Amino acid sequence: MDAVAVITETEMVIRLLLGFIAGGIIGFERSSRRQVAGLRTHILIALGATSLMLLSIWLPWNFHPMRSGDPGRIAAQVVSGMGFLGAGAIIRLGNSIKGLTTAASLWLTAAIGMTIGAGMYLVAAVAEVLSLVTLILLNKLENRIFPEERHKFLEVIYKENCNPDIGFALGILKNYGIKNQSVNVNQNLDKKKNAKVQFLVTIPDSVDISKLAREFKASGDIGRVEVKEKF
Repeated sequence: MDAVAVITETEMVIRLLLGFIAGGIIGFERSSRRQVAGLRTHILIALGATSLMLLSIWLPWNFHPMRSGDPGRIAAQVVSGMGFLGAGAIIRLGNSIKGLTTAASLWLTAAIGMTIGAGMYLVAAVAEVLSLVTLILLNKLENRIFPEERHKFLEVIYKENCNPDIGFALGILKNYGIKNQSVNVNQNLDKKKNAKVQFLVTIPDSVDISKLAREFKASGDIGRVEVKEKF
């Protein structure tokens, strides 16, 4: 029986699109909860798994005359091998993990390569286009809907003999959508009796830090505002 009679290229493309949608739904939910593996990562994994499944279905029919060996075993070995390679792209930085999307894209690239090697050119092209849409276009969409939050130390240093107004500072942070986790007040910063208040905050990428500093200084009691990385 011919391979096309078992599963047509149109059916393959439809399954790829369904894999794209299925991965996107799960990834969107994960991104809404700010999980490490989000929208793009789940879509890439779903596309890769769909491509490999299609390959596993197609190969035995296309190479049916080959009595010795199973060509489908190659795909299984590549999947296992890509797990080790993808792990090398994942980096842990403190409490954050970077590189999951890169690891998924490496895994998907292997799937596309195997698909092309099997002669499934249309399926490979669709998977390639959808992966580019995921990495380029959906990256902008994901950042717009779920802006990445940066954990920072926001230090507000008051002028000499000025008492810190914590309520005023928290009001400004709230207006900018900045979440405060803790407050540390130091009333005796130096011999000039400058007070310093340190906020541990999460700052969305959309926040203009310079504009935020100007609004703090507009009170007249604040001399300097600094944003520092959280180690």
